[in-house]
Amino acid sequence: MGKKSRVKTQKSGSGASAVVSPKEMMNLVSELLQKCSSAAPSAGKEWEEYIQIRALVEKIRKKQKGMSVVFEGSREDYFSDLMCWAQYSGASCDSFTVANFGKEGYGLRATREIKAEELFLWIPRKMLMTVESAQNSVLGPLYSQDRILQAMGNVTLALHLLCERAIPSSPWQPYIRTLPQDYDTPLYYQQDEVRHLLGTQAVQDVLSQYKNTARQYAYFYKLIQTHPAASKLPLKDSFTFDDYRWAVSSVMTRQNQIPTEDGSRVTLALIPLWDMCNHTSGLITTGYNLEDDRCECVALQDYKENEQIYIFYGTRSNAEFVIHNGFFFQDNAHDRVKIKLGISKSERLYAMKAEVLARAGIPASSIFALHCNEPPISAQLLAFLRVFCMTEEELKDYLLGERAINKIFTLGNSEFPVSWENEIKLWTFLETRAALLLKTYKTTSEEDRSMLEKPDLSLHSRVAIQLRLAEKQILEKASASGRAKRLHFQKKLEEGAPLPRYEESDIALLENADSDAKLPIILRKLEEVEEGQEIQVDEHSGLLNGGKAVYGTDISPPVEANEDSVKEKAGDTAELVPALLGGQKKMELGECYFQRAKMSLIL
Repeated sequence: MGKKSRVKTQKSGSGASAVVSPKEMMNLVSELLQKCSSAAPSAGKEWEEYIQIRALVEKIRKKQKGMSVVFEGSREDYFSDLMCWAQYSGASCDSFTVANFGKEGYGLRATREIKAEELFLWIPRKMLMTVESAQNSVLGPLYSQDRILQAMGNVTLALHLLCERAIPSSPWQPYIRTLPQDYDTPLYYQQDEVRHLLGTQAVQDVLSQYKNTARQYAYFYKLIQTHPAASKLPLKDSFTFDDYRWAVSSVMTRQNQIPTEDGSRVTLALIPLWDMCNHTSGLITTGYNLEDDRCECVALQDYKENEQIYIFYGTRSNAEFVIHNGFFFQDNAHDRVKIKLGISKSERLYAMKAEVLARAGIPASSIFALHCNEPPISAQLLAFLRVFCMTEEELKDYLLGERAINKIFTLGNSEFPVSWENEIKLWTFLETRAALLLKTYKTTSEEDRSMLEKPDLSLHSRVAIQLRLAEKQILEKASASGRAKRLHFQKKLEEGAPLPRYEESDIALLENADSDAKLPIILRKLEEVEEGQEIQVDEHSGLLNGGKAVYGTDISPPVEANEDSVKEKAGDTAELVPALLGGQKKMELGECYFQRAKMSLIL
């Protein structure tokens, strides 16, 4: 079916470098692995470390120039093969086609009228590239003996993708040939483009992503060259940094979670054709049909013929979109910036504050988020700040006072202040903290807006400045909101307004309220989170109407185990795990779209 695979390895010709001895390359890669495995740099030295790692990577890339596997022609040349393969494999292909949408890139265009919630796309399991298919592929022998691969599904998918790309007879060739040849993730940024992110909340994640990708490459390069189980891998003669960067970005921008074949757990997968859909605001409309063993997608809204079909990727911040997807989403209602807060252990009231927080299910130190919308803080952050600002007498009241246990329910409820003085303190703190964070940026919002007007600005520089400006706007709104709230509660105090009192009858109100601010904190599952994610409620896990178990997933970027469990699996290679895991966060349950007992997916 379709064209024959036109894959080649560029080892000579225009732009190709002189032959590099295996020993020379191994020495460079070993130096890179050692550099990336060193202790974390001291505060303020992260940029210097990044420059050093990048210099080593660039030296390796220069030696490897012209050695990567590439396809002739453009990805557009292979879309017809993709559609034929999908139809032959049992996917739905009669409602759309692949089209170019200019700045948005390629996407799906409706070929007929599609109604909201209409099932228009399904992809059977046999088309998916998964951790399970990797185990049954040429990568299987190495996977069975390398504990890092076994612990890191996303890395397994990246190597699986590279192996299949290098095999002309691979059943996934029609899919792989349509993937972009490069990406707009920060892994592809020039050094000066990354510099625009200095001082932002996102820069640490960007630098960590580069360091961890470089370390993973060095580790697996050595493994492929030396491990007996890797002797038959098609990567053995050609495994460049550019290859790995491409595979990592392909997986990072496209991976998702689906159930394993027996339905007992989730695994990572690349979902051909469906992953052509671009993002817009809305709800999750994709699930996994366990009975028919296929991914299914219903329309997010009504679409007319020739309109672009969108899906919703999930409640991600723009930092997450930029770092893990390679784009900035304007008017992102879920945008937020991270703010790390904690009670100092040297504080005299630390034990009391930590105990109140513990009873509320909140850690004494955690990463919270400031949101772009009102209110700028969640119920969790409101509760934390209230305890953070409590006096000794207020702490005693919440620990030992009358109905102390019930009062814990009110900590995250904006309608029940601890005291007017406490409200003034916490909003003053928020106003001041946001203002101080704004001062850490090297440019002003006005300067950023002026830079964005320059017509010669590179795409990556533009995205970086957009992200930087968006962070400032969130902090500016948070500071202004803090000031307005402070003035409001100062007025309440001056007027001698009575403090609203919590009554036991309010429990029903708190438990059944839709507003996040009215949720009783003690009833929410609160954990320390990374990547600026707000703490999620596991509302939909378990059985649905007595049927099969379903799971909501958010996978940007996922990892199949936390660091401790990966170390346990990794055995002798455990010392490599922290950096190989990189900036990845724990697998978590996010918001869900359920339909007929299917697993919800987020791109």
